[in-house]
Amino acid sequence: MSSIFQRPELAESMANQLLNPGVLDEGLRSGLFLSGLRRTGKTTFLRSDLIPALEKEGALVIYVDLWSDTLANPATLLHDAIRKTLQELQTPTSGLLEKLKRVGGVDVGAAGFKFGFKLEGVGDVGGTTLAQAFTEVVDQAKTDLVLIVDEVQHAIASEDGNQMLLALKAARDAINPRPDTPGYFLFIGTGSHRAQVSELTAKRNQAFSGATSTAYPVLKGDYVEYLLNRLAMTVSQHKLPSLEVATEAFNTLGNRPEEMLKALRQVLQQEGNPDLFLPVIASTLRSAAANIELEKVEQLGSLAQAIFNKIASTAGDARGIFSVDAAAEYSKAVGRDVRIEEIQPVVIALVAENIIMRRGHGIYAITDPFVQEIWLEEQALIAAS
Repeated sequence: MSSIFQRPELAESMANQLLNPGVLDEGLRSGLFLSGLRRTGKTTFLRSDLIPALEKEGALVIYVDLWSDTLANPATLLHDAIRKTLQELQTPTSGLLEKLKRVGGVDVGAAGFKFGFKLEGVGDVGGTTLAQAFTEVVDQAKTDLVLIVDEVQHAIASEDGNQMLLALKAARDAINPRPDTPGYFLFIGTGSHRAQVSELTAKRNQAFSGATSTAYPVLKGDYVEYLLNRLAMTVSQHKLPSLEVATEAFNTLGNRPEEMLKALRQVLQQEGNPDLFLPVIASTLRSAAANIELEKVEQLGSLAQAIFNKIASTAGDARGIFSVDAAAEYSKAVGRDVRIEEIQPVVIALVAENIIMRRGHGIYAITDPFVQEIWLEEQALIAAS
């Protein structure tokens, strides 16, 4: 049994939506941003499922992970990945070129692609723009070019990164509107900082404002079944929990594979009914993970806690957190007068810590739903005591 849980049906569905969009999916050509918390399997899905599915349909895919070197300039990482791909396209014996010929039926002769620019300056100031380079690639490959940037939120941490996103938007606008284009430029950005990824499409001053932003489809019961089947190959059945109990525990843990593995390791160390131990272990791990985030709120001060509480206590998205009424509510909570101008810096700090996220103009929500649940449970216990 493979050590990687694969999701071919989801990948094929997403690839089809991107490469062969119906009327309702055409907006994906403006950009697709997937956000999900860390350690929920996003990168594994991209590399093991989505990229192969896109390539199977004949697309040319470039992938770069901005988390691979956090000290490097995001623009440098991207340009290096692009140049590497372009170099492969120019190399007659490269695996990438052979794959394009085999899957996409691309006829580029024996010499590979011939570009009218030098690779060294692609993306650099004064060099070939990404729009020019990608247009030549699409025209010669006669297929869709898909760029996937993992942990895309790192791009907005620097001016170079922001300029990189603008350059990618320019490439999209240069290629996609052409009436006879032989292929499209499709951009996929993923990230674990849900607040910042959401703002990449929600804020008007962002390059991909108006593009599609959606939550990463988390793993579900079929993943849990796969885990139990793998464990059953080396562990006695009586030591393993039932699928129903294990799936509920996985949901409790926020659908995080690493947390689920921790829980199962602890269960295997116990003597007795695993169905009785696993829910308790999952609940404990869930609270521990949530408390790490709640400690961040506490460190930001009493006003941050009051604002967080207002957002967390709202059914759905919270509005009016900067209002006069909200300031009066915060004043009561912190025991002093809170001025309206004090609120915004604290909200910005909460967003920067990935604790809350902006859903629209003046609209906010808690980034991690199970952190919100733990907070509300604790507040209910305090109120009842």
